[in-house]
Amino acid sequence: MTPPREPADAARGVAPVESSLFTPAVPSGAAVPPDPGLPDREPPAVGDTPDRGSSGEPDGSLSPRLVELAQAHGVATEFWDWRGQHTTVPWHTIVAVLAALDVPADTEASVERSLAEVRNRPWRAVLPDVVVTREGSSPRVPVHVPHGTPVEVWVELEGGGRRPLQQEDHWVEPHSIDSRLIGEATFVVPGDLPLGWHRLHALHTRGEVERPLVVTPQRLELPSDLVERRAWGFMTQLYSVRSERSWGLGDLADLGELASWSARSHGADFVLVNPLHAAEPVPPLASSPYLPVSRRFVNPLYLRVEDIHEVAYMASADRSIIEWSAEAMRGLNTDPGELDRDAVWEAKKAALETVFAQPRTPRRQMALEAFCEREGAGLLDFATWCALAERYGLPMSRWPQHVLDPRSDVVAQLREELADRVSFYMWLQWCLDEQLATAQREAHDAGMRLGIVHDLAVGVHPQGADVWSLGDALARSVSVGAPPDAFNQQGQDWSQPPWRPDQLAELGYLPYRDMLRTVLRHAGGLRVDHVIGLFRLWWVPEGAGPADGTYVRYDHEALIGILALEAQRAGALVVGEDLGTVEPWARDYLRERGLLGTSILWFERDGAGRPLRPESYRDLCLASVTTHDLPPTAGYLAGVHIELRERLGLLTRSLDEETAVDEADRAAVLGLLTELGLLGPDPSERDVIEALHRFLTWTPARLVGVALADATGDRRTMNQPGTDTQYPNWRLPLADGKGEPVLLEDVMTSVRAAALARAVDGR
Repeated sequence: MTPPREPADAARGVAPVESSLFTPAVPSGAAVPPDPGLPDREPPAVGDTPDRGSSGEPDGSLSPRLVELAQAHGVATEFWDWRGQHTTVPWHTIVAVLAALDVPADTEASVERSLAEVRNRPWRAVLPDVVVTREGSSPRVPVHVPHGTPVEVWVELEGGGRRPLQQEDHWVEPHSIDSRLIGEATFVVPGDLPLGWHRLHALHTRGEVERPLVVTPQRLELPSDLVERRAWGFMTQLYSVRSERSWGLGDLADLGELASWSARSHGADFVLVNPLHAAEPVPPLASSPYLPVSRRFVNPLYLRVEDIHEVAYMASADRSIIEWSAEAMRGLNTDPGELDRDAVWEAKKAALETVFAQPRTPRRQMALEAFCEREGAGLLDFATWCALAERYGLPMSRWPQHVLDPRSDVVAQLREELADRVSFYMWLQWCLDEQLATAQREAHDAGMRLGIVHDLAVGVHPQGADVWSLGDALARSVSVGAPPDAFNQQGQDWSQPPWRPDQLAELGYLPYRDMLRTVLRHAGGLRVDHVIGLFRLWWVPEGAGPADGTYVRYDHEALIGILALEAQRAGALVVGEDLGTVEPWARDYLRERGLLGTSILWFERDGAGRPLRPESYRDLCLASVTTHDLPPTAGYLAGVHIELRERLGLLTRSLDEETAVDEADRAAVLGLLTELGLLGPDPSERDVIEALHRFLTWTPARLVGVALADATGDRRTMNQPGTDTQYPNWRLPLADGKGEPVLLEDVMTSVRAAALARAVDGR
């Protein structure tokens, strides 16, 4: 899912900082850093009147101490809504969100204790949880030891070697912690450290402590040839792109075919696909690729069984089993109905189990073992969860209590008992890694400058593998969503548990890093869905409506810095989906760090509300006519999105009013195309679609994306935000304008597809 537009906040600039010494607690005497989404003034009263013994005031306003505590943990106590109205967050929401961070705040006494803890926490630790800085910067690191105790601090470099840190002559008054006087020494990180994941060490008389020190790029630079010449590529939902050899769903072999054809025949430089994250191992499988059970691992539904090496050496009887399964599933390729993930997975899983049982050569076995060793405990945990899901079923809430702790002795015993199934799921990830590598290699061999651009979802399923294995890194009793806006006036609850910013820092951002490394390993680029979520997310307490949430701030300097570091190491670019109302400072920050934005032609307007002229587009962006939350262009031109929203009861205005506004908006865009000479009199539907795409080539945008559905004339919306079972979201196959299935081979020989490609090909 792509989260909808954000509500408007007061826009205010924030200068980027040089380093991130993220400790969720605020040191004594230190100012809480300002949040661009949080006003500096004391918030006004709210309607909910808490008890007198609570952390709210008798008149219903928030106590200043509760506001101080919330801000210390990055929890917003007020914001501006989508109508520009100042809104104070209710007391019960703030208390519930703080509770999800393990911060008691329901009474005045608990607030005072929590404030004392937030101030004392840095003094209890010798080093900060993690230091994230930019190359060339020299951040100061506070080191806390018993007052008067000498301490030595150095950096152990990732590539080997040791660099001492010099102590700065900076006096800080000692602090009393548990009747002990703790002193603070300030050390300076050398400004010439190389990029990478280093280790910061502190040695004193009571022992040695080490924590991560991450040096990130100042900026993620574009490939030089992309600066000189823009790139274009198709954007598609891979599962919907079926070929004659597919098993009822598009797979990684189809991805390689699409990349190779579009590059060799039409000069495309990338293919952007939906998230390929892992889904449930047992039916029913979630339809949405944006609600995975894990973002680190991949969905084996995308495997092409016949392309696994061992299949070529199978005995004829076993090979016949594979062929029979494939033949049955290929009959689904021309079915115009909804995609049947469950049937495809059951057939593929049975076939894959047969392949898994085949002997592997010593070379292949060593490669599998090396892969498992590299992925480590994360892969073992994921595979164990899959095996447990097979045994106990889903949702996970039905599991025995003693199985819910991945570190328990019971789970260790079950892992041994289910060793063959655990090995099977680890093997599947190895096969996926090989086929992803093959698809990327084929894309490059065909001449693509970028290759496959992957998509990173906002979060994960609340009953999934990541929730089970990552523990406190994900917040419980809250979920990610969106506040009310013009399109969803009740707000939205996406049911996904958010990262806990404090636990991420305590873990040195390793779960975040490991996730990025998997997604980026065989990628030329990465699209980050709802990239503003790296700055802040809307948390909705359990049992509350989505309107009763609040924003929680994240250390964007750390999250985006690490993203840039891992992307640079992978040789990939990053596209942030920054649609909707996003504060200008955030877009400026993303641009400064080298991340591309997202521009959808229909939504690009100037200050007067007119369609943006091509020369006024951003250069550092992925520009496209449409997106997966809108109909393909043929459908949008026909207004099917208005008809659909009216039929589903999603309109906030009358049908006539909504239609009039939509037609006026579209007429303004087409009028601009006519003014520019891109459209002649009485154009056909194809003429308009090609002109809209040609318009994008007149912009300075570095990337131009073309929806594959626009190459087939499909009119149907792939996903209708604000719906679940009311509409077949993420379940429609690629089709033509009449809804008839279109196979990949048909696209490759299509005159319409070739003409659209010529409209954007800059060769």
